[in-house]
Amino acid sequence: MKILELELLTDSITETETFYNDVIGLQTISKDNSSISFVAGATKLTFRSSENLKPVYHFAFDVPNNKLLEAFAWIEKKTEILEVIPPEKIADFYNWNAKSFYFYDNNGNILEFIARFNLDNASEKPFDGSSILSVSEIGFVTKNVSQLSDEMFNKYGLSVFPKQPKLNKFIVLGTDTGLFILVEENRDWYPTHKKSKSFYTKVVFDSDGETRKIEILD
Repeated sequence: MKILELELLTDSITETETFYNDVIGLQTISKDNSSISFVAGATKLTFRSSENLKPVYHFAFDVPNNKLLEAFAWIEKKTEILEVIPPEKIADFYNWNAKSFYFYDNNGNILEFIARFNLDNASEKPFDGSSILSVSEIGFVTKNVSQLSDEMFNKYGLSVFPKQPKLNKFIVLGTDTGLFILVEENRDWYPTHKKSKSFYTKVVFDSDGETRKIEILD
């Protein structure tokens, strides 16, 4: 699975543009009074304007799997990186054969840069925003994780990610190249104490060569 487009909400288009341009180094590809879009590797990332909703999401960007430490140093110069198990700031997902780090954007979203060592995506280019490969994960918040998982399987054929055991309040769907993280409402977004809540989300994704769309209204 691959995430082709991701659309979220923001209470400030202007501050979001500044953060994603200056901190992450994403290029603005379109902007008007109600939305702004960036290119994040193979993914079009869009934020639509909201008013005092304070929407918070978790999503992840894939980086070349030989560039995680370089990406860490690059981001650390511009914003604070979160501790995972203090004082450690790099998470080791042993079962996933992946490592990552986390930081907040201007909206309070929990962003993640992740390197997946099973993928053949190493790069010799010095790391910057154009090195980002894609948005590879987006969190979906629901009151019934198992039910949402079943619905996504029945409607889209999305199976449980084989590297992550299925839990009552946490289920991961997809493949190494694209994941949907299903979590129960009011669960802490790792590695923070921010509680998960559902906000408008639209995802356009490729699954087995077929383009599909999911739109969550709240």
